[in-house]
Amino acid sequence: MKKIKWGIIGLGKIANKFAEDLATIKDAELVAVASRNQENANEFARKFNAKKAYNSYEDLTKDSEVDAIYIATPHSFHAAHAILCIQHKKAVLCEKPFAMNSVEVEEMISVARENNVLLMEALWTYFLPHYKFALEFLQKEKLGKVTQLEADFGFHPTYNENSRVFKKEVGGGSLLDIGIYPIFAALSTLGTPKKINANATFFKNGADAACSMVFEYENSKALLKSTLLEETKTEAIFTCEKGKLIINSQFHAPSSVTIVSEEKEETIHFHCETNGYNFETEHFNQLFREGKKESNIMTFEFSKKLMKTLDEVRKIIDLTY
Repeated sequence: MKKIKWGIIGLGKIANKFAEDLATIKDAELVAVASRNQENANEFARKFNAKKAYNSYEDLTKDSEVDAIYIATPHSFHAAHAILCIQHKKAVLCEKPFAMNSVEVEEMISVARENNVLLMEALWTYFLPHYKFALEFLQKEKLGKVTQLEADFGFHPTYNENSRVFKKEVGGGSLLDIGIYPIFAALSTLGTPKKINANATFFKNGADAACSMVFEYENSKALLKSTLLEETKTEAIFTCEKGKLIINSQFHAPSSVTIVSEEKEETIHFHCETNGYNFETEHFNQLFREGKKESNIMTFEFSKKLMKTLDEVRKIIDLTY
């Protein structure tokens, strides 16, 4: 088994969790990290035993020892940084959202294909055991067809215009940061909606504070919500013809699944000793070893559909970056 040598670009909170989990994968190793700030890069490298710390993203992409790069910079830089890595023939696992809009996503995929390089959106939820279980259970229609999905994601950070979470120009606001998860829950289970209704409230800097969406399907609907104004349960509740499947809080992270049928209620727990980022990384490593250039789970088609849906919601609520 070839040990895959990783680099990380952008060393914030999620990069820390990713690096923690990477250390649990025996056939992978963190060799290089990059930040705009050399001191931050040095500190991160020390913390996670990476032998190289760069203060330039381009220098990391030129490192011949690095096989794959995880991109965890703010949303607005994803496309440019992914393309930079791909042009230096590095496999890329890019944090969600893949980019800021569909035009950027198409360009990333096109450049990856031109360079014959593996590229995948790091939407970790798709690879978590509890979510995979829920998907398979719903597909088997053991409780009949899904008639309604309710999914929310809300937390209440202190408003700070300088924080990435609120900064509109880097894709801050609720929709791209956390609204993507309820939307993902709908697309991965019910598919593309026939119609979308949405409304939003905004912070004074123009970033969206909260967004409510209704996705309408032939025989079902999805009621979705993202907010930075309140803590919500952050559950995904699938009402089916003969019962319910509930992905418990927080549905997008390692969690449990409750199945409510006419006969009984049962909660299935999924033991996870990590933050949960190792599952997507192990999948990516396997793709890399097999010489694949696209994931069979987080496909380009799905990433495009996800971004197209986000674009459509933004258009409805009149949100531009």
